[in-house]
Amino acid sequence: MAGNTNTDILLVSPTSTPIPFSINDKQAGAFAAFTVDLLVYPLDTLKTRMQSQDYSRLYLNASKTAINKPALFRGLYQGVGSVIIATLPSSGAFFTTYEGVKSLLAAHNPTLSNSSSPLLPQPLVHSAASSVAELVSCAILTPAEVIKQNAQMVDASAANATNATLHTLARFRSNPLALWRGYTALAGRNLPFTALQFPMFERLKEAFRKHRNDRGTRTGTLLESGVITALSAGSAGAVAAVVTTPVDVVKTRIMLAAAEGATEAQNPHSGGGGGAANATGPKGVVDAMGKSIKSGKAGIADAPGNASKPSSRKSSFAIGREIVQEHGFKGLWRGGALRAVWTMIGSGLYLGVYESGRIYLARRRGGELDEKDIF
Repeated sequence: MAGNTNTDILLVSPTSTPIPFSINDKQAGAFAAFTVDLLVYPLDTLKTRMQSQDYSRLYLNASKTAINKPALFRGLYQGVGSVIIATLPSSGAFFTTYEGVKSLLAAHNPTLSNSSSPLLPQPLVHSAASSVAELVSCAILTPAEVIKQNAQMVDASAANATNATLHTLARFRSNPLALWRGYTALAGRNLPFTALQFPMFERLKEAFRKHRNDRGTRTGTLLESGVITALSAGSAGAVAAVVTTPVDVVKTRIMLAAAEGATEAQNPHSGGGGGAANATGPKGVVDAMGKSIKSGKAGIADAPGNASKPSSRKSSFAIGREIVQEHGFKGLWRGGALRAVWTMIGSGLYLGVYESGRIYLARRRGGELDEKDIF
């Protein structure tokens, strides 16, 4: 992120009291997100493919008993460009909002008259701050997530395949608003995730620090601070990831279906001789999985089976019910273990690098961050 490290952002409270908030927070968060995205992206691609409704058809052998490894592990970095571009502003917006809302709530959190305890407990303050921050971040991140997940499903070995991201973007050319179709689903996953992760993260970090202080082994070094944060964030993230896996499976289905909706809007009556169809390649219009879109007489023949609402328009509840009908309740947990592993790695590195970056930038300016100022 470009910016002057000597510049401070002043968040003005309702009482017009300025709350100093350093732009270092945005820089550190963006750098951390950029670093981690590159490292754990292949695991995210595997998770998306496992949660796809076409997992059995595309990534299992004919008997559906073994993984078709070349297909499953091919093109693991497809779509990474869109995420990298969106990560910097979305992560910066998240941490700016999180720190600002947390400071604002802390400054206006009254103390109970009969005790020294604040009216709102710290876990509730952290949950509220992270929830507001997530809503802001999701608005920026949703288009990139939709592009990313559809690009992850493109068959890179197809003869007519171009760059997976460009292939996916072409699907939304005449209906770009479809890129935000997964906003509710993304927020519906991230809100409970952050509401669970951040209070656990804060509590674990405090417990680790207290344990080292009690044993007299606390050093206060940059490395120690990063390791404590990484362990706390990784553990909290893994638990939150497992708990929210069903919501994540539904979110994946909705975002993959967004491309279908964009294609429907672009070619509602696509036929073999249409100009738009011919522009996509010799096989006509293809979906995010590289399959040709049926049209003409084929579409009429399939009409009885397509009487229900198209998948791109189904609600989260309807999609969840379909998953249970097809695979049982275990289908809602598909990819949960993999998601927990990559979330543990990603959250640990992400927040570890973020906190270390804040401390480093503060020291470079000749100052120090108190523990209470970190998260």
